[in-house]
Amino acid sequence: MNEPLPELPPVTALGPARVTAGLAGAPGGALPVAPGGAFTGAERLDHRAHLAVHGTLPRLTESQLTLLAQTIALRGRGGAGFPFARKLRAVGDAARRRGMRPAVVVNGCEGEPACRKDTVLLARAPHLALDGALLAAGALGARTVVVAVTRARTESSVRAALAERGLSDRRGRAVRARVVRLPERLVSGESAAVLRAAGGGPARPPGRHARASEVGLAGAPTLLSNAETYAQLALAARLGAPGYAATGTGREPGTLLLTVSGAAPAPWVVEAPVGMPLPEVLRRCGVPGPVQGVLVGGYHGAWLDAATAATAVLDREALAARGCTLGAGALLPLPADSCPLGETVRVAHWLAGESAGQCGPCRLGLPALAGALAELTGGGGAAALDTLWQAAGAVRGRGACAHPDGASRLVLSALDAFPDDLAAHLGGTGCGRPTAGVLPLPATGTRPDGTDGAEERLTVDWTLCEGHGLCAGLLPELVRMDTDGYPTPAAAAVPRRLRGRAQRAVSRCPALALRLERAQIR
Repeated sequence: MNEPLPELPPVTALGPARVTAGLAGAPGGALPVAPGGAFTGAERLDHRAHLAVHGTLPRLTESQLTLLAQTIALRGRGGAGFPFARKLRAVGDAARRRGMRPAVVVNGCEGEPACRKDTVLLARAPHLALDGALLAAGALGARTVVVAVTRARTESSVRAALAERGLSDRRGRAVRARVVRLPERLVSGESAAVLRAAGGGPARPPGRHARASEVGLAGAPTLLSNAETYAQLALAARLGAPGYAATGTGREPGTLLLTVSGAAPAPWVVEAPVGMPLPEVLRRCGVPGPVQGVLVGGYHGAWLDAATAATAVLDREALAARGCTLGAGALLPLPADSCPLGETVRVAHWLAGESAGQCGPCRLGLPALAGALAELTGGGGAAALDTLWQAAGAVRGRGACAHPDGASRLVLSALDAFPDDLAAHLGGTGCGRPTAGVLPLPATGTRPDGTDGAEERLTVDWTLCEGHGLCAGLLPELVRMDTDGYPTPAAAAVPRRLRGRAQRAVSRCPALALRLERAQIR
C-alpha cells in the first residue's frame, strides 16, 4: 500500500454528532467504503453556519469554567491527557500572583502521518475550537489568542474564521488573535516547541523547560491545549455538564475524535462516544477481520495484541490498564497478511528522521533503535535483540521532549504484542509475511521543500570498503560499526537535515566505498 492519508479524510459520527455536527453523515450502520461517502453536511462551517448548528456561546467566569471542566473530567486530547481544569486553575493562579495577563494558545499542529482529526476540525469546523479558546480567554482575562498549525489548509481556514469574527492581531483590540504556521514535523507539535515558534523562535523544544502555566508565550502564564480540547470545552459550555454527560461514561463523559486507518478500506475521522468498544469502532469503519493487533495512540502509542484489542474499550483508564493511551487519537488495525515487526521498522526509521537533531541520545539513539529492530527482523538473532534493548534503554527519558520515549515505547510494544513473530524472526526463518506498508507515512512526489519524490540512502561498495570508520565518525546517526569493524549504514532514507553531512561523508571516504543512491519513494 505505502499510501499517505488524504489531508481531509471523510468524517462520520458513531453516536451523537457533537464536534462533527453539521459535517458528518448519518451515524447508523456500517460506513461506506468510498471516501466521501458519508458527507451529507457542509464542507466548512463559516461563522453563520456554525451559529446555526451550535447556537450562541455563553460567557463563563473563571470559577464557572474551571468547575465545568472538572465536572466533565475534561482532559487534553492531543497526547498526555492532562486534566484541563488543573491547567485553567494553574494559569489563573500564576497570572494573579505575577500580576500579568495570561495568553491562550491552541495547538493545532499535526505532524504525525497517521493523524488527521485536528486538521479536519480546524479545516472544516474552525469556529468550534475558536469558541473554546475565546471562552477560556474571556474567563482568564487573556488578551492574546494564538492558533498554531502545520498545514496550509488549516492555516487558511483559521485565518478566514478570525476574519469572519472581525478578529485580528492589530493593537488596540480587546483580544488580539493570530495564526502561526510551523513546519510539518512531528516535534513541531510538542508544547514547548509550539510556544517557542509562536514567540518567533524555531519550532524545536528548548533544552530547559518551564511550565507554560507559569512562563509561556512572551513570558506570560499560558493556557496551551489541543484544538479538540477547546472544541469539547465549547460544547460543554453550551450543553452544560448534565447535557454533556448524556453520552460517554460516568468517569469520562463525552465523545472522542479519532483517525482510523491501517487495515480500514479507507481512512476516516470519526466521532465516537467515550466507552465504545474498540472492535465496534473498527467494524463500523469497515475493517475486515481478523486483525493481528491494533496500534493505539499513533506513532508514539503502543500495539495491542489481537486478544487484548478484542476486549478493549475507548476509555482512558481502561486503555491505561492495558498499557496504552489514546495519545494523538489514532487507531491503526493491522491486517493478518502483513509482518507486524516489518511495519514497525518502517515507522521507527521515520521517527528517527523526525528527531530535531538537538539531543545526542535522540539524534544518535533513534537511528540505532530503528537499525537494531531492522536487523532483528532480518534475522539478526539474539545479538540484535540485545542491541535493541540497549538502544531503547539509552534513549528513554533523555531528550528535551518526549519524542525518544514515544519511539522506544512503540518499538518495545511490538515485541510484547507479537511474541510469535518475534520468535520466528529471532530463529532466522521470519514470519513468512511481507511488509505491506499499511501504516501511513508521508506523501511521495513533490515534498514541502520543493524537491522531487526521490529519496537517498547510504550504501557501501563492499569490494572497496576497508573499514576505516570515517563515515561512522562523520555521520553517527546513520552509520554504525559492526563487531568486525565495518560500517553498517541505516536502511532508512537520509533525512533532509543530514543530507549535507551525508554528502561530506561520501566525499571523504578514503576508499571511495560509500555511496548516496537515489531511489523513488514507494
